[in-house]
Parts: sequence; structure tokens; C-alpha cells
Amino acid sequence: MFFSHRLYSAQQSRELEQLAIEGNASDDGIASYELMQRAATAVTEFYQLKFPQIHSILILTGAGNNAGDGYLIAKQAIEQDRNVMVYSLVDPQDLISDAANAYQDWLDVGEEFEDDLASALNSADLIIDAILGTGLQRDLTPAWSAIVDQVNDMETPVIAVDLPSGLNADTGAVMGNAIIADYSVCFIGLKKGMFTAQARKYCGEIIFNDLQLPASVYAQSNEDAHLLSGEEISTQLLQRDACTHKGQTGHLLIVGGNYGMCGAVILAAQAALRAGVGRVSVVTRPEHVAAVVSVQPEVMVYGLNEPILPAELLQRANTIAIGPGLGRDEWARSLLDQVLYQPHYKLLDADALFFLPDHAADLSDAVITPHPGEAANLLVSEIIDIEQDRFQAIERLYAEYNAVVVLKGAGSLIYDGENPIEVCPFGNPGMATAGMGDVLSGIIAALIAQGYDKSEAAKLGVCLHSQAADMAAESGQTGLLASDLFPFIRQLINY
Repeated sequence: MFFSHRLYSAQQSRELEQLAIEGNASDDGIASYELMQRAATAVTEFYQLKFPQIHSILILTGAGNNAGDGYLIAKQAIEQDRNVMVYSLVDPQDLISDAANAYQDWLDVGEEFEDDLASALNSADLIIDAILGTGLQRDLTPAWSAIVDQVNDMETPVIAVDLPSGLNADTGAVMGNAIIADYSVCFIGLKKGMFTAQARKYCGEIIFNDLQLPASVYAQSNEDAHLLSGEEISTQLLQRDACTHKGQTGHLLIVGGNYGMCGAVILAAQAALRAGVGRVSVVTRPEHVAAVVSVQPEVMVYGLNEPILPAELLQRANTIAIGPGLGRDEWARSLLDQVLYQPHYKLLDADALFFLPDHAADLSDAVITPHPGEAANLLVSEIIDIEQDRFQAIERLYAEYNAVVVLKGAGSLIYDGENPIEVCPFGNPGMATAGMGDVLSGIIAALIAQGYDKSEAAKLGVCLHSQAADMAAESGQTGLLASDLFPFIRQLINY
């Protein structure tokens, strides 16, 4: 058993399974029923390891192969002399193929269905969700949704077979309602929807089992997305030689901090310095110059009432970040107009994104970092549409704006139009606080200024940001501040 970083759509996972069944010149095929038995064994071995004292197990079954997995899990539990209860949401006589065979194998050990779900839930030490698999394409019926509510109301631990019932395997959207699992034992290929959107709430800890598929099977299929890892990211960090000086580590210009919002540029500047950039200049309102310098004296600050960027400053900087605290008045619009047509690498965030639909500028040298609300504005859409399919949304954003895109949120996505969409598995709910986006902007822009490719800077920056937040949240998520990340950013960038 290993944890893969390749993410697949539901269809691709089914194709992998079919390739394994068919076999090839170097590997014999694996019977489909054998794969089902291996899936059941994977769940059984996991709960034996995690809950060795468990005696009473309730297994919820539905239709399709997911139900077949459930019946075989039940059969294995019976053979271990555990108290097993099975509650089916469908008439098992309608099952076909391997699922029907699994049902018969369970019948052969002399068991019966539970009729009283409430009683079974109350007496179970463990609940196994084998109701629905990856093929769900519509909302749960009211009757099934009511059963899901009953399960979610319990404090009993829940293990989902492959993924929680009611969760869309491709998008992470909840189809009306879904099982909230403590653990999800995922087979053959990790489903891309399990790592973004609403999936974080429903999947719990994800355990992957490849069911002993040969490597030749995976070699015949490309992944649909890619899950970032800390080990993978650490190998991308640039090392400085002994003679490095600040002129070689980048000069970042940050534009923003309109009236009442100087904190945003301060946070972005501090994050950029902690991420290793050599110099940071800030353009803000004159009233904010003293505040910026008093908080971070290493920053060079320029106060502008007239929104005209100094030519000498533009010549010195090699990267521009615009948006933190920028505002939406004419001062903000004029500064953005100037930045968009500069030959610098750029990062656009926050209020800078508000104006983008009005521009026809070439953004091929830029990174944009919208949250779902900003993405909805950029695509003239609704937030609910963005969150229903974040993968489609980020592809649309790239197609529309031709920039490297970071779609922020639970399970942030990164897309450069060439490589598979990257998914960040790090971060926590403590990050739902003001200033976190400004810190991310500072990190990514600082990496670009230091010479990282903008796509690599986006991936590395998102991971550094969310991993730093996880480290900062070890003492508790509630009350986490954006500025709490700074010491951990420095620690991680020196990994």
C-alpha cells in the first residue's frame, strides 16, 4: 500500500481497472471479482489495524460494485466472529455481475438484513459506508438523504469504501447530501474530487490502496491532476552560493494599500522578505508610509497621491505584485493600467482582479490568485458554479486570461495550461482570516523575483503558505493570524 500523487477522474479509474482485468504482454489480467475481494480485504485490514477492539459493525450497502465491496467486507467480518449488521438501501435482487456474486457469498454464511436502521446505528461500534461509488451524477433522493443524515448524526466512526457516498468523485461537490466519513479507503486511483471543494469535510483521512495493480497498468494512463507533496516541493528550492548578494535575489515592487488598507501591503511585504527576496519596495498612499516603515523598516516605501509609478522604481524592480489593499477607485485603476503594460513578471490579486474583465492586456507573464468570489467575477459567473466544479473553473480562467492561475480555497488548485492541474493537500480552517491572501501574494511574488519560473513559484508558494499555516495551527486553529505564518515561512524556505 502506498500513497500516490496521481489523481484521476472516475472514468480514468474505471479505465485503470479495465486495463488490469484485460492484462497485457507483461502482466496477466486480474479477474474483476478478485479485485473486488482485494478491495474488501483492504478495508478489513485497515479497520483491524485502526480499531482492533471493534466487535459490532454496521455495513450500509446500495447498488453497484460499491455494494459488492460491502457484502464481501461483511463476509470477512463474519469469518472473524464479529457481530455484523447489514442494511441495504436497495433490493439486492437487482444487483448484477460481481455485486450479485458478492451478495450471494454473504448469503451463504447465513446472515440476514437489518430492518431497524436506528437500532443498528445505536448498537454499532463502526459504520462502513458501501452505499454509492464513483458513478454518482445526480443528487441523492430525499429518502437516501434522510438515511445519510441519520448516519451523520452518530458519533460512531465511519469508514467510506472508495469515497463517501454522495460526494462527486470528479469535483468534490456534494450531491445534495453526503456521508461524513472519518476515513476513506480509496482503491486503484485517487479520485481528484477527494482533495478540493467540499471534500475536505467529508473524506476524513484518506488511505490509498492500489489493490496490487502492476505498474504497467498505470504506465498506460495519464493522470487528470496531480497532488502536491512536501517532499516533492522541497526539491525545487534554490540553494544560494556563498557569494550571493541582495542584487541577485530579486527586487519586488508591491502596489496597493489604499486608504485604510495599508495592512495588506505590510503583510505582503513581510511575507516576501521571509520568503527570501532581496529587496521590497512598496507603493501606497502617502498617509501610510510611516506605518509601513515603522512595522517593517527593511521595506522601501513610496507614497503616491498622483497614481504615476516612478520610472526609476520600475527600472530597478524585476517583479510587480499588485492588488493587496489596492481598492477600487480611480487611483487603483490607474496604477493597475500602468502595471499591466510593464515588461515585468507580475502577480495580480485581490482588487487588481476586480478590474481585469475590463482589460485586454496580455497576462502570459503573470500569475493571478483569485478566491472563488473573485473567480466568479472574472468569469461573469456565480460562486456556487465555481465551487461545483473547481477544476473546470480553473481551466476556464486560464483559457480566458492566459495567466498561471491559483484558485484559492480548501484544496487550492494551480494551473499553467501545460501540466496537469496541481492540487494542494495542505492548509486548515484557521486560514479563514483576513490577510492570508496578502501573505500568499507576497510569497509567490518573492519567489518569482528570485528567479523561479512563475508556474513553479505558484506551486511552491501555495505549499509554503499552507504548510506554514499548518505548523502555526499546531497550537490551535481558532485565532490564527496571517502574521503567525512568518517564522514558519522562513523555516520552510530553508528546508
